[in-house]
Amino acid sequence: MATARKWSNIAIAMESARAASVSISGITKANPAVVTTGAAHGYATGDYVALTVNGMFQLNDRAARIIVLTGTTFSIEGVDSTSFDTFTSGGAEKLTFGTSITTATSVSSSGGGFDFIDTTTIHNNSKTQMPGLPAAASYNFTNIWDAADAGLLAMKAASDAQAKKAFKFTFGTGGQILSFLGYVGCSMLPGGSAQQMVTTEAAITMNGLPNVYAS
Repeated sequence: MATARKWSNIAIAMESARAASVSISGITKANPAVVTTGAAHGYATGDYVALTVNGMFQLNDRAARIIVLTGTTFSIEGVDSTSFDTFTSGGAEKLTFGTSITTATSVSSSGGGFDFIDTTTIHNNSKTQMPGLPAAASYNFTNIWDAADAGLLAMKAASDAQAKKAFKFTFGTGGQILSFLGYVGCSMLPGGSAQQMVTTEAAITMNGLPNVYAS
């Protein structure tokens, strides 16, 4: 039976630093996907990396947690690449999640639903279909407005620079983690109602697919 969770005791972290790119020379079609780097990567198990991948487009623009196998190989935790396209080139950048977002009072997601491709042939006597591409997804937040809050200021700086950032949600009740890359929209404009808390809106548009971990 599924474990029910609520939006409480959630830690949201945004990327604060990104190391120099390490060239990737190959990615296997396997479960899990194994990455080979052209030189020693210097990573440790549990590190997060931002992936830029050509050919195997399913891994492009993803923030992923890794398990180190050797000095030049690591597996991408939870990713089965068996049916992915063939890798041609790419790189990995180690992520540091040093910015905490602690002002969110509500969160909502949008998009992510699939369109459908009609696969009906002249031999069928009823319609058939298969999933196509998922719609672009985003997270929207209402935040306590605080002009001195480091997390809000970091999101506004990322928004102003139109910089793609990695995010990580950690659920305290069960430890589920969601990681993804996205652009930030945060103007820091205050809003609200009379005699109510001053709030401000922020959004993150998801790039690539998210990774989800049970712990």
